[in-house]
Amino acid sequence: MAGRPEILFPLFSNLTSLAGIGSRLSERLHNLDIIYPKDMLFHIPQSICDRSLIDSVLNADLPQTVTVRVQVIRHIPNFEKGRPYKIEVKDEQTKFNIVYFHPRIQWLKDIFPIDEVRVISGKAESFDSVIQMTHPEFIVKEDKILEIPKVEPIYPLTYGLSQKVINKSLRGILKIIPSLDEWIEPNLKNREKWLSWKNSIECVHSPKIFNDLEASNTNRRRLAYDEFFAHQLTLAIARKSKKTSTGLASTSIGSFVKKLIISLPFSPTDAQIRAKDEIIDDISKPIKMNRLLQGDVGSGKTLVAVMAMLECVESGGQAAFMAPSEILARQHFETLSAMLQDFQLNIKILTGRDRGAQREELLSELKAGEIDILIGTHALFQLDVIYHKLRLCIIDEQHRFGVQQRMELSAKGKAADILIMSATPIPRSLSLAQYGDMDLSIIDEKPIGRKPIKTVLVSSNRINEIVGRIQKAIQDNKQVYWVCPLVSESEVLNLTSAEDRFLFLKEHLGEDLVGIIHGQQKSTEKDTTMERFLSGDIKVLVATTVIEVGVDVPNASIMVIEHAERFGLAQLHQLRGRVGRGSIESSCLLLFDNSISKAAKDRLSVLRETEDGFLIAEKDLKIRGGGDLIGLEQSGLPKFKIADLATHADLMLIAHQDARFLLNEDPTLTGKRGKAAKTLLYLMEKENSIPLISIG
Repeated sequence: MAGRPEILFPLFSNLTSLAGIGSRLSERLHNLDIIYPKDMLFHIPQSICDRSLIDSVLNADLPQTVTVRVQVIRHIPNFEKGRPYKIEVKDEQTKFNIVYFHPRIQWLKDIFPIDEVRVISGKAESFDSVIQMTHPEFIVKEDKILEIPKVEPIYPLTYGLSQKVINKSLRGILKIIPSLDEWIEPNLKNREKWLSWKNSIECVHSPKIFNDLEASNTNRRRLAYDEFFAHQLTLAIARKSKKTSTGLASTSIGSFVKKLIISLPFSPTDAQIRAKDEIIDDISKPIKMNRLLQGDVGSGKTLVAVMAMLECVESGGQAAFMAPSEILARQHFETLSAMLQDFQLNIKILTGRDRGAQREELLSELKAGEIDILIGTHALFQLDVIYHKLRLCIIDEQHRFGVQQRMELSAKGKAADILIMSATPIPRSLSLAQYGDMDLSIIDEKPIGRKPIKTVLVSSNRINEIVGRIQKAIQDNKQVYWVCPLVSESEVLNLTSAEDRFLFLKEHLGEDLVGIIHGQQKSTEKDTTMERFLSGDIKVLVATTVIEVGVDVPNASIMVIEHAERFGLAQLHQLRGRVGRGSIESSCLLLFDNSISKAAKDRLSVLRETEDGFLIAEKDLKIRGGGDLIGLEQSGLPKFKIADLATHADLMLIAHQDARFLLNEDPTLTGKRGKAAKTLLYLMEKENSIPLISIG
């Protein structure tokens, strides 16, 4: 690509330019996401093979890779078809066989002459009480023993690739890697005792002991930081370019917000007021806002969003509030209509269900500026939806919407401010990885008076006892969620499915009292069932995790989660947050299989100890790692080749702060360190952000 520094050219050449790699091997390397030579540098070893010389195969714990000095005794040809060719050898203590299938006989006779000594290295194993080594990887004369590496890195492979090919190619690449100017801040580099990028790469590919493979290894941390820093620099550049995007200043005397706070039957928490002030300060500036409002389940994000919309409306603008489902949009509409009934505002709802003359009339009002707040689903950004003066877009539960949809909604208003809300607690490191280009407001307090949810661990053997408890709860007019990990029966997993549990509970509790929703149903079917549950017609709702984020059902006071050990802590916390929305004391029953380990049971106990979603998410990250956390596949969280979001979490914050510092000190990245950082962006294939630098 034009602009890539010449010093990086060798690392972006064709793979076939490397010794020993033809077109077929190149295609196989592509299956490992290795497109250029530089990708091979980031394809790091997962283990090591110790090829230290031993006296005899008898001293090895077979099967095992061994390196041993042998004397050739005789060749045993394969006279029968399909039988292997064998070479009998002896080491210092025993005889054993070297085995070849599909042999080149003359080559074997040349390389293993009778009575001569060879040093061989390969996997030895016992087969029918006879020790053998099949196809040794190294065969050398005694004076060439140094050609066998004492420790050899082991790499992840794909079909058609061998360790020998990967190792040989990497040795070739390591000879041509350039020395690059340093992009890491000097004090940080000295404090962490990091080597240069080139030396760190060389060390990572030359492990000597198993500790060299650990994520905590100094060289791996250095390379992990490089990935984080490139990512955060990209986000910082994007953020800076957005900060220079012209916006509309929404300023007022704040009378609407004051009136709302006075009308509330409670006082907002300090965290809500802080978040409100940060947002209103943003929207009062002629710069486009791009902010994330993050708060735990029940922390009061909606109230903060309403205050932001009131400030916008009082300033003469319109606000759009987008929810991930129609039923949730209707609930927001009812909540806002009741909360703002004394404000004489025109609040409307638009969903995919709206058709015909009614929809045309609404769109006409919207275009004329007669609607102040429009609530809805993705219908809010359809082509024929035209706003008069859209100033604020609020997107609830952002991970349910794609980036493209968010951009389309923002485009509806000239430089409309964007506020994204998420009830999914994300550890700080992951939040910075995902939202590093956004300003962040966090609501880390629960409203006063919200009752804690009693969480208990229950053996699945006590299912009949639980059903009896639910029967009593139904008599007391309470409602129940019952969550299962699977929709239907699985031949692979021995887990109770939602469909099986639905039939079981209908039989024990009553045909009309139990409903079911899951991801394989149509939206209309799910919404109808949810509306029946919300109205109280259905007392027990059997579901999969589709109810993780959703509608408030104040009467729902019991959450049962089967096979709780199958879920992550953060996901269990999200599910638990579906109850305790009203004044009734609520409980969450975590059903576990008796066969689970003590460690798995201790993990579930975390839910008993705390209701702090952010603390739970941090523990979940440490236990399960970044790749397994719930919702991350659809969240757009970046994937790193060396960095591990759980192990290297501390480096993400440093990279986040340093990227912003560098960009403030050197906005055009033309200083010595700035130029080096630009080279890093090219190396990590993040050069698409470079044209944005000039905007700043």
